[in-house]
Amino acid sequence: MLAAEKQKFIEFMMDADVLRFGDFVTKSGRNTPYFVNTGNYKTGAQIAGLGTFYARLVHDTGASFDALFGPAYKGIPLVTACAASLYREYGLDKPYFFNRKEVKDHGEGGNLVGYRPKDGDRIAIIEDVITAGTAVRETMPILRACGDIQCRDMFISVNRCEVGQTPGKTAIMEVQEEFGITVHSLVTVRDIRAWLSEHGSYEALLPKMDAYMEKYCI
Repeated sequence: MLAAEKQKFIEFMMDADVLRFGDFVTKSGRNTPYFVNTGNYKTGAQIAGLGTFYARLVHDTGASFDALFGPAYKGIPLVTACAASLYREYGLDKPYFFNRKEVKDHGEGGNLVGYRPKDGDRIAIIEDVITAGTAVRETMPILRACGDIQCRDMFISVNRCEVGQTPGKTAIMEVQEEFGITVHSLVTVRDIRAWLSEHGSYEALLPKMDAYMEKYCI
């Protein structure tokens, strides 16, 4: 049976219309029967709840870091909520920052907002999902441009467990090998599949999930 905390988070995403089922296309161009869109969080209660889930994950892993980074755009509310919840729930006061998609050419300038990383900083990334690892490869040059930083941990909502650019390896395996980043997720696609199988109204969806996972997941 699926762990209670994972069930709670899956239902939290569904209630917010963040986890949806149907026919979708991922950023990597794959047709999928489920989709996670954290851009659908839109109330104070939802973002507060989300921050609590992320903060618990960060805390329970025991990861060591000096600052949290949220990639624009969806990572911005995620990292803000996580940082607030880490302080509120655990008394852990860590700086956070995020990037702009467009470099600001007035005022203080630059493309970062919030904390300014310095050499030697350990940065943890707060993201939504990893499918093919594309977003991570876009994020790392931004962080490395900040200075001689280290990035050892990344926290996400859903691990889709999908093959990346190398046959036989998931995108998360590639991220670990290429960047030395350990990815921690609140739930995986297998957790979502298990939740569906435990709720009787999703029998028609299960074969689609199984076919998708057989084709793309490891």
